[in-house]
Amino acid sequence: MKISIGNFILLSLLAIALPVAAQNSSPDALIRSTVDEVVTILKQDDGIREGNQDKVLNLVREKILPHFNFTRMTQLAMGKNWSQADQEQKKSLVKEFRTLLVRTYSNSLTTYRDEVIKVTPTNIGPQDTKATVKTLVIQGGGKQSVPIDYAMEKNENTWKVYDVTVSGVSLVTNYRGTFNSQIKNGGVNGLIAALAEKNMSVRGK
Repeated sequence: MKISIGNFILLSLLAIALPVAAQNSSPDALIRSTVDEVVTILKQDDGIREGNQDKVLNLVREKILPHFNFTRMTQLAMGKNWSQADQEQKKSLVKEFRTLLVRTYSNSLTTYRDEVIKVTPTNIGPQDTKATVKTLVIQGGGKQSVPIDYAMEKNENTWKVYDVTVSGVSLVTNYRGTFNSQIKNGGVNGLIAALAEKNMSVRGK
C-alpha cells in the first residue's frame, strides 16, 4: 500500500503526542491516554482546521516535540554516514531534520477528518528500555485502515519515539535513502544545505 509522506506524517501524528505529566507510564498507556485529548483539540479548534499556523505550531511544540528523540532519529536516518559528520555538522543535521518534521506535521494537521485510533496493549517488563507500540488508524469513507508501529526507548524513566513505521514503511528508513543520495552528491554539508532549502520551501506553503 503506497502512502504519501504527508499522510504518513498526519497519521503518525494522531497517536504520537504524549503528555508530559504521564512520562512514567508505560509507552502504550502514554499514547492511549493522549488520543482523546489530541482528537478533541483537532475537532474543536477551528483555527487549527482552517490552517492557523500559530495554533498549529503551538500544538506541535507542546504535544509532540518533547517526546521525540531527534538525535537518535537523525543518527538512524544517516546510517553509516553519521560517523562522517563532525559535532557541528551533527548539531546542524539534528536541527534541520527536526525542523523538517515539525513543518511537515504542522502542514498536515489541518487535514484531520475524524480518524479513529486503536492502541494495542504492549507487554513489557519493568527493566525493559525498548518497546514497540502498535496502533491502527481507522479511516472513514471506506478507506483501508492503516497500521502504525512506534519504536520507543526509555531513558531516565522517560519514553521517547525514535522511529515510526506506517504500513510497514519506516520513517527513518524512508529518509535514509534520500540522505545517502544527497551525501553521495554533495557530502554532509550538501545534505545540510538540502534540508535547509527544503525547510524554507515547506515554511512558505
